[in-house]
Amino acid sequence: MSDANVVLLGVGAIGRELLRQLATNHRTSVSSIRVCGLIDRSGFIFEPAGLSWRRVMELRAHKTSGQSLATAEGGQASSPAEAVQAITGKTSGLARANRVLVDATAAETLPLLETALVRGCDLVLANKLPLAGAQDVHDRLHGLATARCRRILHEATVGAGLPVIDTLQKLVDAGDRVLAIDGCPSGTLGFLFGELGKGRKFSSALHDAVAAGFTEPDPRTDLSGIDVARKALILARLLGFRGDLDDVAVESLVPKELSDLATDAFLARTTELDDAWDANVRAARAQGCVLRYRARVTRRSISIGLAHVAAGDPLSNLSGTDNQFAFTTSRYRTQPLVITGPGAGPAVTAAGVYNDLLALASTQGSRRLVRAKSA
Repeated sequence: MSDANVVLLGVGAIGRELLRQLATNHRTSVSSIRVCGLIDRSGFIFEPAGLSWRRVMELRAHKTSGQSLATAEGGQASSPAEAVQAITGKTSGLARANRVLVDATAAETLPLLETALVRGCDLVLANKLPLAGAQDVHDRLHGLATARCRRILHEATVGAGLPVIDTLQKLVDAGDRVLAIDGCPSGTLGFLFGELGKGRKFSSALHDAVAAGFTEPDPRTDLSGIDVARKALILARLLGFRGDLDDVAVESLVPKELSDLATDAFLARTTELDDAWDANVRAARAQGCVLRYRARVTRRSISIGLAHVAAGDPLSNLSGTDNQFAFTTSRYRTQPLVITGPGAGPAVTAAGVYNDLLALASTQGSRRLVRAKSA
């Protein structure tokens, strides 16, 4: 059986859901995935041989109740950086092989990830920030992984649980050339525009999205287009795009006068936007269209913004938190290859991380087999 020794950085909504999925499926999984460490802002919990699943669920409940890991039984107070140093150190007791650090935060974690790579960890990311930073920083992280023979998997950074990056890699591996990727890569905005199309007020639909956990902690991260821009940049770099977020043309949906408010103050004033959005919906409907927030990615450019989509276009049929990605390639030029499915929320995002963990565990099993044959 293949295996992985996992350290989870970030025990928020996505991290807790990942723990639930791992605990629920561990008996039937083809891979043995052990959770050895949990890290939050306050400190960490660590057991080199792996936490029992009962203990994992106790700690999950502890975090769900709003408490910190430092206050849990066996918890140690530290910064996240100190926690990664302690858990991955030579004398920590964590197995030297099959180490995986999962980044389920929304924080600037690059130094922690670099430490983990140097100390022999593969990475699985739900966090977009390390991959959507400056080009030289992105290159350094991947260069370090290559030099250390480590892998970085990050399916959840683009389509949550959808096989977007996996599909892209398989197309390229099979000799196809990806010319462009078009789509709606925000489940949050997909939900919002779907509700607007049903006649809902913008403010009401946005508050529902926040309550359901579809948005980033500050929904303006979604509305500004920056979250879509990060996803698009991650995809574009896989196509060969060289550039930073400043090179991405992004249309923000946040009025300038509301951009600098505290999150609660912004949400309290969203009713001020209802009339303008009603007018936008009516204007699109008069043209036989619906509103969508669309991204287009090629190896040379990225453009993101509000679009009127005609009935009959695949994007017009999106519902709920569905994402859609259409691949135009040398082989799929006349009729693009389309992937559609839910793209927001802890459950599907955690599932994307889980699939990456299974892929890593399987690969690590293959590595051991190769080494055994070589010996």
